[in-house]
Amino acid sequence: MPADQSHAEELLALYARAGFARVEPPVLQPADAFLDLSGEEMRRTMFITMDPDGRELCLRPDLTLPVCRHYITEGAAQMRDFAYLGPVFRSDVAGGELLQAGVESFGRHDREAADADLLALGLETAALWGVIDPTIRLGDAGLFATLLDALNLPPVWRRRLIKDFARSGDLGADLALLKQRPEEGGVTAHAGVLSALAGSDPDAARALVTDLLSIAGISTVGGRSVSEIAERFLEQAAPGDAEGLSAEKVSVIERYLAIAGTPDEAAASLRQLAGDAGLELARALDAFETRTHFIAAQGIEPARLSFATAFGRPLDYYSGMVFELHENGAGAPLVAGGRYDGLLGRLGAGEPIPAVGFAVWLGRLDAVEAR
Repeated sequence: MPADQSHAEELLALYARAGFARVEPPVLQPADAFLDLSGEEMRRTMFITMDPDGRELCLRPDLTLPVCRHYITEGAAQMRDFAYLGPVFRSDVAGGELLQAGVESFGRHDREAADADLLALGLETAALWGVIDPTIRLGDAGLFATLLDALNLPPVWRRRLIKDFARSGDLGADLALLKQRPEEGGVTAHAGVLSALAGSDPDAARALVTDLLSIAGISTVGGRSVSEIAERFLEQAAPGDAEGLSAEKVSVIERYLAIAGTPDEAAASLRQLAGDAGLELARALDAFETRTHFIAAQGIEPARLSFATAFGRPLDYYSGMVFELHENGAGAPLVAGGRYDGLLGRLGAGEPIPAVGFAVWLGRLDAVEAR
């Protein structure tokens, strides 16, 4: 049996028993969704072509978005659980393609229970390859967003910090910049154009930014047109958005990002932080602890979980729990995913839809089993 497929049928049978119906989205997909979510970083690894009308298409580099699009096409009217197994295509892997499996669960409003179910299913997945006790890394993108909301950050800095949350080193650079005074090269020292545009006539400002981009020879970035880039630029020119943050707010973010341990230890530290800083995080922390209880009910000892507030995954659509399963805490993840409640709305669904899922790298699991 070829590598990458040694347990494929067992895997699909496991998912079928758990109620996940297999779906096989088309290999050729609209490129814009991938580019809007991941920009030029994704473009460099995608195989892109054009249809007769000039729209960019691509060989699917991942299966989560195509499965989401399939669900929306079906009407997104009820809870559905899907499983998939098929090739994805990326220029940064040997031969340009690899086999990916996974599951996506849509429409469950019992979010904490659904998160626990998916984590347990991910552990069952790894066990098929004999990985019985993987390192379980947990984070919570939604908790970080709640912290930023409680701190009442300017919108542009909220977006930037959330976007950079999962990118190694970027968040530290953001915080260092936010702490600098203008005379030291801080935020306001680099905000001349933004400050000049703040409060100006929107149409005139848009025309100016569009002209500047055209003069610079910029036509598209990450699939966005010049006008779309100009709109995003003008968003950042809102009054106050070019300013840094108070030392107290930056200190709270840094203290938050230093919290790690078991979920119970982290929850206690987070409640202490919220109390010290006068932040309203009770509802989010109640949900956090409820999820831990559901995970324990699945037979997964919370002491096995390695939670870190600074842990994220390199996709900006995650909105809640994120997790990765690793062999002995090292190397690339074998199974990974999380909650992404806002993604289907960004892909065209008429209303927000709860969603959680994970992807499986069969080749990595085969390599572990072969040792």
